[in-house]
Amino acid sequence: MSAPDLEPAAPHGTHGRPPTRAEKWTAYKESPYFPATVLVFILAAAAGLFAGSYTYAMANPTPHRIPVAVVSRPAPEGAKAFVAGMDKALDASLDIHVFATRAKAREALDEQEVFAIMRAGDRGVSLDVAGASGAAVAQLLAESAVKVGAELKEPVVVRDIKPLQRGDPRGLALFYISLAAVIVGFVGAIQLSVHARELIPLERIAFTVGYSLLGGFVIAAVVDWWLGAVDLPFFESWMILAFTMFTSGMVFTMFNTLMGRWAMLPTWGVMVLLGNPSSGGAVSWPLLPSVLGHIGRWLPPGASVNAQHTAVYYQGHQRIFPYLVLGAWAVVSCTVFWVWRHRHPGGRDHMPQHAATAT
Repeated sequence: MSAPDLEPAAPHGTHGRPPTRAEKWTAYKESPYFPATVLVFILAAAAGLFAGSYTYAMANPTPHRIPVAVVSRPAPEGAKAFVAGMDKALDASLDIHVFATRAKAREALDEQEVFAIMRAGDRGVSLDVAGASGAAVAQLLAESAVKVGAELKEPVVVRDIKPLQRGDPRGLALFYISLAAVIVGFVGAIQLSVHARELIPLERIAFTVGYSLLGGFVIAAVVDWWLGAVDLPFFESWMILAFTMFTSGMVFTMFNTLMGRWAMLPTWGVMVLLGNPSSGGAVSWPLLPSVLGHIGRWLPPGASVNAQHTAVYYQGHQRIFPYLVLGAWAVVSCTVFWVWRHRHPGGRDHMPQHAATAT
């Protein structure tokens, strides 16, 4: 028995024509290769921007505006010359605040309105710096004061009246714990979206609160109780870290609602590329590029660093502004997520239903 004749397979495409360029492009966009290719370029750009943003902000810190208190009691003529010499040495970056007494000047320093106090007396000039306000700023002021004093042959005494803790001599520990809270905060939200997609909005918010509270506690416990790097006001620091993690997680959730799978782009941009370098944690804001110094206080990383910094080193002088910033970002993010929750890629309403069994 002979095999039946087989007709040749029809060529690809309608009536045997090859696919058009538009059809090829449509097929490519619907394949997994398209988002993978886009990610290759996005990750390359993100790597360059990440390195560039941190280098721009931190590699060569330069003074722009350093608030300094000057006690205006009667003083020798050399006092004015010393202040003028300091301003010249720091490229005219001193922002002079005049106070009648040292007590008033110290109050301004405790409120973080100034970074140092200059006083002139019969035996020379006294410069009180605050290492807790920024180690780099305090070092810069101290070195400049010694140099100017030598040029003017004016005795200079430098004291650090608000020193950093021994376990954190460069003042970076608070930046690192805030950075951990920011990154783990939005990474946690990403993991919820991947591994617990079926969570409904209230459940998603509740689990974000849960991992924020537990994560903030663990960060504070490791840094304080285990490593002993910084003596934290534990409950206050824990709550700041938890608030930061929750805000960061909800920021990603908001962008995930608005932008779907590309939500990582604006989250990374706001929190990491812009927020962390401008937070003032690694380099104090007087040494940051002026634009970053102003923007950073309005972003969650900067608000977290400011709140944590005041809680640890300026107890009794806590300000409400950092909490308002964190709260505003959290409220806006939760509101956007809730109002447009039907657009969020998760939720049980979006999950495929099991086929009904035939009766």
